[in-house]
Amino acid sequence: MGRRIAGSFLFTTFILIFLLSSAMAYEALNGPTGVLKYDKAKAYDGYTLFSPSTSKTVYLIDMEGNIVHKWETQYLPWATMLLENGNLLRSGKLPDPPVNMGGVGGSVQEIDWDGKVVWEYKMFSPTEVQHHCFSRMPNGNTLVLGWEYKGIEEALVKGRDPKTVPASVFAGGKWIYGFWSDFVREVDKTGKTVWEWHAWDHIGKGPTRLDINYKLPEPVGEYYPNFDWTHFNTADYNPKTDQVIVNSRNFSETYLIDHKTGQIQWRWGNPCAYGQGKCPSYYDNGDQQLFGSHHASVLDNGNIQIFDNGSERPEGNRSRVVEVNPKTNKIVWEYYSNDSTSFFSYRQGSAQRLPNGNVLVTSTAKGHIFEVTPKKEIVWEYVIPVDNAEVKCFLEDAPRANSMDNQTHRSYRYGADYPGLKGKDLTKKVPLTPDCPEFWKLYKTTK
Repeated sequence: MGRRIAGSFLFTTFILIFLLSSAMAYEALNGPTGVLKYDKAKAYDGYTLFSPSTSKTVYLIDMEGNIVHKWETQYLPWATMLLENGNLLRSGKLPDPPVNMGGVGGSVQEIDWDGKVVWEYKMFSPTEVQHHCFSRMPNGNTLVLGWEYKGIEEALVKGRDPKTVPASVFAGGKWIYGFWSDFVREVDKTGKTVWEWHAWDHIGKGPTRLDINYKLPEPVGEYYPNFDWTHFNTADYNPKTDQVIVNSRNFSETYLIDHKTGQIQWRWGNPCAYGQGKCPSYYDNGDQQLFGSHHASVLDNGNIQIFDNGSERPEGNRSRVVEVNPKTNKIVWEYYSNDSTSFFSYRQGSAQRLPNGNVLVTSTAKGHIFEVTPKKEIVWEYVIPVDNAEVKCFLEDAPRANSMDNQTHRSYRYGADYPGLKGKDLTKKVPLTPDCPEFWKLYKTTK
């Protein structure tokens, strides 16, 4: 055992020396996991929560990658967050959903510190299903994102061009025979619906409507540009303005919706989706800013932060985080890697603004979580070691059923003073990768 660890240590040291001597980013077929870099002076000290997509275990780790708490849950996850009462709020993938499009779940559970389910809301029927995410509102209600079934004839009545509608498509082992349209539902603590917003009710032309004939190019897959019409992946609430924020991956836009009237008050990312601006071409982004975006959030200053996946981007795939001023529609800050191979998530991803101004970024496709400062310095970096529910020191390019086996949909950082951690014992630290080198301790800056 000692000889094996010593060999790994020397190999790791060689890797890090190579990386630090290179001015460019790197792309590796065999890469280390765990904490790769930790700048204690600049990183936001706290605990990082993540749910590996191939595991039912939720991990809360410290800055050095040690487990301080974990939960064993009933379902494989989508989003998971820690509430101020110390409970998890988590969406789960129920078996045999009515449609198998990416992001389908069916259940939102609140789970206490000891792993007991204390609240659950299921949206799971032949005509509607929960997907992706949710949010807990200040009044205790919960916003839940859902898909609802609409037949082809209903779409034609709404104005869909019949020449663009297939009779059926096959996705995830199931045939789809109609549209699955996005909606947001607000439920109270008893599960009673108290408010809803349906994309289907806002079909039309112009800045405040959704064009039912806007569609992605066919090469992205049959159901994305057809029956998975808008594909929302964010549903959150801003109590300061009484607005709901949603994000459409397929339209590549973020929207602010008036909670009282349901009107779309602001949209940004792709003017071509509502007949304005220059549309992208084979090699030109045109006026489109977002490409396959995820996880939009309202910042304390009123600006909007968005994880821009950058997939199917004519000028080249690359992911980035953008901060947009909704009053001017101008990007006031953005981060992207100098080399796109170091930061690109084809699908999924998130960005959380931390109290010290840094941003915690989740690049889902690579299981890559990192913290970047306003000056664009990487001060903490982590690669999830849980690969298809197995902990590994290195991830290898090997044949596998799922090319994103160490992915997580989102991650969140919570400071030691976060209300949800008050009174919790976080002193029992257990290494998540006990037999692996601690890469961050070997890291030396080049400055």
